[in-house]
Amino acid sequence: MFVIAYLLGSIPSGVWIGKLFYKKDIRQFGSGNSGTTNTYRVLGKMAGTIVLAMDILKGTLAASLPYFFHSDINPLIIGLGAIIGHTFPIFAEFKGGKAVATSAGTLLAYNPQYFIICACLFVTLIYLTRMVSLSSMLGMLIIAPLSLVYHDWILTTIAFILLFFITYRHKDNIKRIKNGTENKVPFGLGYKKTTKN
Repeated sequence: MFVIAYLLGSIPSGVWIGKLFYKKDIRQFGSGNSGTTNTYRVLGKMAGTIVLAMDILKGTLAASLPYFFHSDINPLIIGLGAIIGHTFPIFAEFKGGKAVATSAGTLLAYNPQYFIICACLFVTLIYLTRMVSLSSMLGMLIIAPLSLVYHDWILTTIAFILLFFITYRHKDNIKRIKNGTENKVPFGLGYKKTTKN
């Protein structure tokens, strides 16, 4: 199941969508990342939304494998396979995304209530900061301790592992945030739409 989960996670959604429908390798544009955020930036809203859905689905399917196989193994452990696959995909030279969407998909299969809380928090942070990277890191900083409410040591352990892992994966973004050069989304608090006369 872990191997299947890894292979699911290794599907490079952004790369394949870009090459198949837009004749672009998104790793050669924008931030050079193959994840959802760079897909939005390079290919637009429709492609970005499709890739987001696919990346979430990878985690959800992976974490659902123990249910399909009637196994007692904790779904989060299998879901880790998809998260690793998304980050280090065998189908894309082991250069993948930052694991946020696939981690969310894993959580959706395991604890839908907690997923909804985390999703609402993430959307709120994006509105306030207008930066997906900063929202991801701040979100994990809140989400990990919040997991203690569920008294689930596997959930909490993996949440704190992902806190450090996702923060590390955003090390380049942290530099850009400090330099004031990090990309911002075209909406949210303080955003002013410019119009051409």
